[in-house]
Amino acid sequence: MKPITRSLVCLSCLVTLIAAAANPPERQRRRSPVVEVFDQCRNAVVNISTTRIQRVRMLRHGSLWGDIFDFGRPFIHERPVHSVGSGVLIHEDGYIITNAHVVAQTSDVHVIFADGRTVDAKIVSADSEYDLAVLKIETDQPLPYVKLGRSDDIMVGETVVAVGNPLGLQHSVTSGIVSALGRDLRFSKDVIYSDLIQTDAAINPGNSGGPLLNVNAELIGINTAIRGDAQNVGFAIPVDRLWNLLPSMLDIERSQRVRFGLEVGGPNAQVVAVHPDSPAAKAGLRRGDRIISFQGDRLRDAIDYYVHLLEQKPGQTIRLTYQRGEKTRTAKLTLQPVPPPNGRELAQQLLGVRLDEYDAFTRRKYDLPQDVGVFVDEVEPNSPADRARIVPGDVILRLNRVSVTTLANVGLALEDVRPGEKIDIHGLRVRTDSPFAWTIEIPTRR
Repeated sequence: MKPITRSLVCLSCLVTLIAAAANPPERQRRRSPVVEVFDQCRNAVVNISTTRIQRVRMLRHGSLWGDIFDFGRPFIHERPVHSVGSGVLIHEDGYIITNAHVVAQTSDVHVIFADGRTVDAKIVSADSEYDLAVLKIETDQPLPYVKLGRSDDIMVGETVVAVGNPLGLQHSVTSGIVSALGRDLRFSKDVIYSDLIQTDAAINPGNSGGPLLNVNAELIGINTAIRGDAQNVGFAIPVDRLWNLLPSMLDIERSQRVRFGLEVGGPNAQVVAVHPDSPAAKAGLRRGDRIISFQGDRLRDAIDYYVHLLEQKPGQTIRLTYQRGEKTRTAKLTLQPVPPPNGRELAQQLLGVRLDEYDAFTRRKYDLPQDVGVFVDEVEPNSPADRARIVPGDVILRLNRVSVTTLANVGLALEDVRPGEKIDIHGLRVRTDSPFAWTIEIPTRR
């Protein structure tokens, strides 16, 4: 045996001995599927800390004495309310899924990793009807993420693992089984969650938004609710619903004001819709095509497709490789810029309300959060806004589940709303002794 070969053999033996010492047989036997799942996914599960907007500095507008005299500093009502939840990374570029109710009516969202690092997060979109939200954090390196599985083949009785932030105890893991499928849960007259996964894995306050995983470490549900009157009864939103909602939640056409016309879904990045007269339609793409690569980068799934698309700029030409049957084809599409709609005019037409933006001086003077930018200036008598008791001075946070900080955002949120259609509005009442957040659903003007 040559000296170098003998050295390599000795080194290999040493590595084997070290590995055996670190994982003796009796320890290895204790590595259950739950341990394996937690080891694989713990760094992709995050804690979410939020601050509800209850700290408001109010102008004394409308007060007789305030109009006559300058009292200097504005009245301050401060009552920050902190809460915690959970979330899970679904892409290495920093995209996180959680529950919509975890980040509802919040001014600040912070993400805490297993190693204690804390970063700010932006709400990309939130769907209160299905209780799902997408957050984005900035990162200069790929982050660990959990692979999305499927929920149409879940078996009642199979082992599941829940990871989250129960009762504020960071990165806790519980396990159990799938107790039932297709459960409906009514929270109020107007709030019903349907087709949920029921599990006996302990899901406590703070677990909301965390992942429900199978023994292959695949995400099969998002933990969303518990029954306060029962033990070992928790519920999760099936991942197939998330697959269906992601195209609209990561919609670049609305967020960046472009036209592309291609909706992609599922773990195979399959085309689910091609909009007529769009760049995708003109390029010959069809429903059922499978997108293989984006600008030469191989795609894993629909999430990867949308993350790549969100990084492009209006006017840019994009090269897609797709598979149709047994053939592989290439298409070039352009992200067509679309003129922005007039947010002020749409709000006036549909809601009977005149909206305006805080100017730079007011933002600095009252230290307004970044998520606060649009307020009600006037309300038409007997308009939809008036009947919903919206008043001048109210701050508008979200329209139709879209965050609005500028009138341009308002236009994007209202552009596709048809007359008479109902929309959700989230806002703040600040010109009162006790400021509060409100949420309403109102029909638009016909």
